[in-house]
Parts: sequence; C-alpha cells; structure tokens
Amino acid sequence: MQDWESQREAWLAALVRITRDAGDLILDIYKTDFAVRGKGDQSPVTEADERAEALIVPALQALAPGVPIVAEEAVAGGAVPEVGRLFWLVDPLDGTKEFISRNGEFTVNIALVADGVPVLGVVLAPALGRLYAGDRDRGAWMEDAQGRRPIQVRAVPEAGLTVVASRSHGDATALDAFLAGRQVAALANAGSSLKLCLVASGEADLYPRLGRTMEWDIAAGHAVLLAAGGAVRDLSGRTLRYGKPGFDNPHFVAGGEA
Repeated sequence: MQDWESQREAWLAALVRITRDAGDLILDIYKTDFAVRGKGDQSPVTEADERAEALIVPALQALAPGVPIVAEEAVAGGAVPEVGRLFWLVDPLDGTKEFISRNGEFTVNIALVADGVPVLGVVLAPALGRLYAGDRDRGAWMEDAQGRRPIQVRAVPEAGLTVVASRSHGDATALDAFLAGRQVAALANAGSSLKLCLVASGEADLYPRLGRTMEWDIAAGHAVLLAAGGAVRDLSGRTLRYGKPGFDNPHFVAGGEA
C-alpha cells in the first residue's frame, strides 16, 4: 500500500484544490443552456459530469500514481478498475438532477478508501459556496464565506430528531415506517451528499437512505461524517464498508453517534 499516512495532510489539501477546480468548471457550465442525456441505467448525465471527471482523474493520478480510481462516469462506460486496500472513489457531480433543476444542491465528491474505510474526503457544493472536508483521525471542517471552522456531530436535542431525506429519490412510505416510534422534531429534504454533511455539521441528526446508492455517491460524505464523530451503518447495524462487488450500497442510516 502506498504510504498515504505520511502524506494525508498534503493529500487532503490537494483534494480541496482539485474539488474547487472541478467546482469552478461545473459552475461555468451551470450558467449555460447545457444538454442532458440519458445513460444506460436511464440516469441523467451532462457535460458537467464528464468534464469534471476528466479534470479530477488526471489530478488524482498525478497526486498518487498507481492508486486505483473508481469514478462514476468511467464505470458507466465500462472502465471498472481492480481495487485493493487503497483506492479513490469519485463522483464528479453528485445530484445531477439537482444540477438540472438548478436548485444548487449538487456536489463534487472525492474520497480515499483504506482497508474498506473512507479515511479522507472532500465534498464541495459550488453553487452554495460550501466545502466540507474530513480526515478520519484529525477531524472535520467546513469552509464558506465566513471562513473555515471545525464541525462535529451533535447530541440529539430533547425536542427530537432532525431527519434529512433525499429530495429526488425519496420513498415517503418507507421513511415513515422507518421513523415510526421515534421522536422527530423536523424533517427536511436535501440533494446529493449534502445530507451526510448536514449530519456531520450538527445541523441534522439522522439520514436514513432506503433506496439504491453507489459507493461513489456517499464515500466522501461518509468520510466527513466519520471525521466529525458520526457513523454510517446498514439496517442491521453493521458499519458500511467500501470496495464491495459492483460498488452497490445496502440501505443505510447515517447518524451522529459512532
């Protein structure tokens, strides 16, 4: 395994630069009358997805030669690398439906996975001006117009849970069944990996995902949440791990208590 431990601070700083460069490119396209196409699985894709990935992948290859990169659009095109103990997960534009609807809730996501655990991650919401980053062993932080500050999960308030759910992929019936018997103070919808970051920053307490996701959709947000003191578990309570066959995730719950 490449000696990433000694380079983690430099690598995380590089991920911030790379995601910001990708975010600038995406925002340039966001301002145009971009075209939308369908992929083989009927999910939408735009020029922004493809060009952002074309920027990110070579930058990661230069940063960490030889470390495999699992990137959403490449995988959709049939380029599925063999992964080992250390690899990157890249979603160049998470929340393509949010990008298309122009509500701003889309993100750039890059995570480093070591031994099945997302140990470094950056999530950038370029249209919202928010960047989240996390190092499993050194904590998490958020950067916006007010500057950079550390973030961490919160204890659940006495009033009850603030629950976040998917804006574009929700199943209200399944969510209602899951939350039955829990004290819920508020329910909010958000797009992309922002939901994980809202739990990480103490703005929400629980994010149940009762639908299909891929590893690149959530790895960066999971890294931020893990660094902020939270956890992502499957419905049996097992910690979610990465490098699974096909890169599919089970249903999961992200929360503030590790």
